[in-house]
Amino acid sequence: MTHPIPQTMGQQFGRRSWAEPWKIKMVEPLRMISRAERDQAIAAAGYNTFLLRSDDVYIDLLTDSGTSAMSDRQWAGMMLGDEAYAGSRNFYHLEEAVREYYGYRYVVPTHQGRGAEHLISKALIKPGDTIPGNMYFTTTRLHQELAGGVFVDVIVDEAHDPANLHPFKGNVDLDKLERVIKRVGPEKIPYVSLAGTVNMAGGQPVSMANVRALRELCDRYGIRLYLDATRMVENAFFIQEREEGYADKSIAAILKEFCSYTDGAWMSAKKDHLVNIGGWLAVNHQDVFETASNLVVVYEGLHTYGGMAGRDMEALAIGITEAVQDDHIRSRIGQVRYLGELLADWDIPIVQPVGGHAIFVNAKRFYPHLPQDQFPAQTLAAELYLDSGIRAMERGIVSAGRDPETGDHRYPALELVRLTIPRRVYTQAHMDVTAEAVKAVYEAREQTRGLRMVYEPKYLRFFQARFEPIE
Repeated sequence: MTHPIPQTMGQQFGRRSWAEPWKIKMVEPLRMISRAERDQAIAAAGYNTFLLRSDDVYIDLLTDSGTSAMSDRQWAGMMLGDEAYAGSRNFYHLEEAVREYYGYRYVVPTHQGRGAEHLISKALIKPGDTIPGNMYFTTTRLHQELAGGVFVDVIVDEAHDPANLHPFKGNVDLDKLERVIKRVGPEKIPYVSLAGTVNMAGGQPVSMANVRALRELCDRYGIRLYLDATRMVENAFFIQEREEGYADKSIAAILKEFCSYTDGAWMSAKKDHLVNIGGWLAVNHQDVFETASNLVVVYEGLHTYGGMAGRDMEALAIGITEAVQDDHIRSRIGQVRYLGELLADWDIPIVQPVGGHAIFVNAKRFYPHLPQDQFPAQTLAAELYLDSGIRAMERGIVSAGRDPETGDHRYPALELVRLTIPRRVYTQAHMDVTAEAVKAVYEAREQTRGLRMVYEPKYLRFFQARFEPIE
């Protein structure tokens, strides 16, 4: 793995090898079960990688949610947990960290990100409302729909093209958004839902210029702007790298400026913040805070713990400070890019540019002979596990679910398999093994048959649906 080093060093030494800014202090043994055992395991799981037992997985790239390795400082902080039911000192440490690095006035803790999504949806959405956003995310859209709202996608068109090299494919198309506002009326839009490094588009970032212009548009119509900050540290890296005027600014400074254009944010701390559980909702308006802090007592826990133990809040507060360190985020995204470059060199179709948290394989091009209703991305995830014990996940027609009005499948333009890299967990050798496994499955692609769905839960079907091979 290489990475451009600062110019002052580069002038002296040229291009140098680059390594992770941490060393390994503890290891967890991995085990590869036999091919026959993997055949049995994936069949028992209904060809859904979410239903595999972790003991049967060799390299687990299902998600980066709650799978990071915590630092020695975070583990030490766990020993300082104040488990008081009310007023835990760890909550105040968390509140202080969110205010310092994200800049919001009020903080409500939650057990994880979807708890915060639930609170903001319950607090602001009324039946019949419209919520525009830069591409859906599964749990976010579901909470908005359960509250009676309708999500409308206003992301730029480039986001739907895996090969397009636009540097900020997460941007909101302001013309699309304004057309929605004029069509439904601003009074029917409780907020615009903005995600940093858009997950379903391949981890694609939003530019600072776009969020600034979005703020101006929202102000013109009196509409609030809320941010899914789950991977905003990664978004800040791409701004630093790609946007004029930010190369010399720190990740922390970029993050805080970006958040300053929004009215609040929800956070799955299991991603950027390097912890195994936790989340928060942070807002600037007192009326929203009062509603959310009342609802959190009903659904999550008291407003000073929100479903988290004191020790988890302490690890989270420390993780916030570690996440914004420039060396850390360069390492994190550098590892993702390393895997992406290996696959691209072998002409394996992936979403470009490579995003912040994962490599997204384009299953439509991987399996052009499989129609979308035979679930090519789900098929690819199962085949990758069969080949090498590597667990990935589908991000396509299964994740998109069904249209609540018609009951038909939603057919997204993107049919992807996500190879999600946990933070500070795997080595470069694991990335080599993963790339070689994808290549082996790619070479056997013409013989691969699709899947049929044999069980479908009502909500968020990708977590629990079951499939069987088409004979």
